[in-house]
Amino acid sequence: MTRTTRTAPTTARPARRALAMTTTVLLTAALAACAAPSGTPDAGPTGSAAPVEEQTLTVLAAASLRDVFAELAEGFEAEHDGVTVALSFAGSADLADQLLAGSPGDVFASADTKNMDRVVEGGDAADPVVFATNTLTVVVPAGNPGGVTSFADLAREDLKVVVCAAEVPCGSATAKVEAAAGTTVHRVSEEASVTDVLAKVTAGEADAGLVYVTDATLAGDDVEVVDVPETKTVVNTYPIAVTSGAADAALAQQWLDLVTGPIGQAALAKAGFGAP
Repeated sequence: MTRTTRTAPTTARPARRALAMTTTVLLTAALAACAAPSGTPDAGPTGSAAPVEEQTLTVLAAASLRDVFAELAEGFEAEHDGVTVALSFAGSADLADQLLAGSPGDVFASADTKNMDRVVEGGDAADPVVFATNTLTVVVPAGNPGGVTSFADLAREDLKVVVCAAEVPCGSATAKVEAAAGTTVHRVSEEASVTDVLAKVTAGEADAGLVYVTDATLAGDDVEVVDVPETKTVVNTYPIAVTSGAADAALAQQWLDLVTGPIGQAALAKAGFGAP
């Protein structure tokens, strides 16, 4: 049997080439139209805004500032599209050590001038501003099982008293109160931050502890305050500064301005902090 091979008419190939060329021209024109400027280099479709740049502001702050700074952060984020405030709380000495070791941070708020001075002298911050003050008080578990009624009672060997470590601002303040009162506290534990001291008292692991007035206020009914005059003689000063390594110094300055301005000062006063 003889096979017959069908050959397409030669006129079909030019037609297909013409169609392909036409399609290419139309596609190129469409792409050019999509790429045409809309009047704003970064704008999308007509009427849409440019995408918001995401930023993180890292604030290193003394543990006693936890609640009030968290409140201020919510308002700051609401006023700054795309900005997230990353709050890092710890003892001021630990935070200063972190900055001096090269850890990132845009703003540093210390519970004393000593640790701020270390950071400034190390070249990691400049021009600190005092924004608040604080004093210590004595707290005991609900019901006051140790029967603490005076600062002198804290020297009793039958009591378990917790305080901050000496290098932490609240620990330094404790030592100053002891010296002024002529009383050596019978400490069974020294903690890295004032919140750690408060936690041991609220958990019933200690008969008494020395914490800031602001922390005692936040603890509410979980503790009882023993109001003693000796603790009022020592005042802690809180400075704040933009760090030298701030990713966005202008944004960091806006946080500092918030803390030192009317809104920040009102929030601090509400939390029990004293005026600068």
